[in-house]
Amino acid sequence: MGASEILGVAASVSLLSGWRLYLCIFATGLAMRGGWIAMPEHLHQLDILANPWVIGVAGVAAVAEFLADKVMWVDTLWDTVHTLIRPVGGALLALAIVDPHDQAWQVVALILGGGASLLTHSAKAGTRAVVNTSPEPVSNLLVSTGEDVATSGLLFLALAHPVAAIGVAGVLAAGAVAVLLLLRKLLGKLMGRAAKPS
Repeated sequence: MGASEILGVAASVSLLSGWRLYLCIFATGLAMRGGWIAMPEHLHQLDILANPWVIGVAGVAAVAEFLADKVMWVDTLWDTVHTLIRPVGGALLALAIVDPHDQAWQVVALILGGGASLLTHSAKAGTRAVVNTSPEPVSNLLVSTGEDVATSGLLFLALAHPVAAIGVAGVLAAGAVAVLLLLRKLLGKLMGRAAKPS
């Protein structure tokens, strides 16, 4: 696997961990342990994720996140708590994927992995806060389920096809930036309305 594929996988996993960190750890570990995904030779550094204890703890955390994410305002509280956790997790996952013998790439992966995870986490948390203002609970459930499905599918695609991981990373990063720009514009409009005298 070439450097671009390795960076694509690292970026994809980091970006996806900003949405669902525990699902990324659980799914990657389970796929490795079960042999469902033929991991490229280089990614065997992630073998620790196949440890039954790691899979078990990540699985419990993924279920907790799945449930918390379906309840209006509980999801925002969960996201707030994970503002520090997801970027660190994304950085460590990226760090585990790149070549351990190349310290420069390790530092780059650590910095970019944390930043990528924070980017998608910020877009997710902002979107969910806006969705929570809707009086009906269905939109919250739909958005959360969409995140579950997208994370699972894109994670599988990135791990099973490292070349596709480059595209996955690009789409995720562009999507997160677009969402943040829309949220900023929406916030500006709301602040403008609040500033106008009645």
